[in-house]
Amino acid sequence: MFGIGFGELLVVMVIALFLFGNRLPEVARSLGKSLTEFRKEVRHLDEEVRGPVR
Repeated sequence: MFGIGFGELLVVMVIALFLFGNRLPEVARSLGKSLTEFRKEVRHLDEEVRGPVR
């Protein structure tokens, strides 16, 4: 997964827990919404570039 091993992933998760603490669910939800919006815009841009499919 992106060249990250289990140990490194565990360290990142622990650091995120220390940094965000109780706000971690809010941060994750916000990140998920942002990613969804980004994907939607990329899909829309791709449709504009390719034009209508016939």
